[in-house]
Amino acid sequence: MSGDWVIGIIGGSGLYAVDALEDAQWIGVKSPFGEPSDEILCGRIGEVQLRFLPRHGRGHRVAPGSLNARANIDALKRAGCTDIIAISAVGSLDEKREPGQFAVVDQFIDATRGRAASFFDSGFVAHVGFADPVCPRLSAMAAKAVAKAGGKASPGATYVAIEGPAFSTRAESRLYRQWGADVIGMTAMPEAKLAREAELPYALLAMVTDYDAWREDSVPVSVDQVVEQMHANAALARKAVVEFARGLPKTRAASPIDTALDDAVITNPDKFDRELVARLDAVAGRLLGRR
Repeated sequence: MSGDWVIGIIGGSGLYAVDALEDAQWIGVKSPFGEPSDEILCGRIGEVQLRFLPRHGRGHRVAPGSLNARANIDALKRAGCTDIIAISAVGSLDEKREPGQFAVVDQFIDATRGRAASFFDSGFVAHVGFADPVCPRLSAMAAKAVAKAGGKASPGATYVAIEGPAFSTRAESRLYRQWGADVIGMTAMPEAKLAREAELPYALLAMVTDYDAWREDSVPVSVDQVVEQMHANAALARKAVVEFARGLPKTRAASPIDTALDDAVITNPDKFDRELVARLDAVAGRLLGRR
């Protein structure tokens, strides 16, 4: 929909707040899909409203496989978000994507297992289009913001999402490179898919912290290595968030993703599961309000 921007920021490892927010306050948002990772830090940068959610919670207490991505996306939708910029720490599977740089993700490979990956279920079946899983408009603006903040953001990265929490074996890391993946992480799926189901344009800035395990002549990734690089990356990410907000057009033009559910729902209205429909009052509220 056109109008004002309300930007949801999902902070990854090392990014647990945005210090530049004005009139900032933490607000709890309840979701029918369970508990979000944390309260949402609501505030503004200039005239742009922002809603910040630390993906792992403040203090990094939620493991990748325990993240309630459905509650997180639902809570951001309920908080009024029009768009989402996600920030994630990743390993690099590409020699040219060096630690300290950012990769702007445009494709995903989902190698996770057993995560709740959809808001929809029997009684309200929907199949959203996901061939192009990120918003090109947001991605371009996010890359520009990183450059303005003094960093480097390489475009066109394919992100492979693994279950974790252990890092990859060398054999797995080499396999993911053969698949065509450029970066590796544990959290972007099903987050990106759920954002599409919630009709929220989504972009992902991946903060490269290490080279994973595929380089035979290098020490494999460790927590110490990740944390050291993560702190430097997080400082740059905070600056990029400010530049992103400052660089937004004054008025938000409509996006095709705003109506992603229009051709997705296949269940006949007379067969709707009313309990499920009630839980989807935020995610599918625009569509349900038309019926």
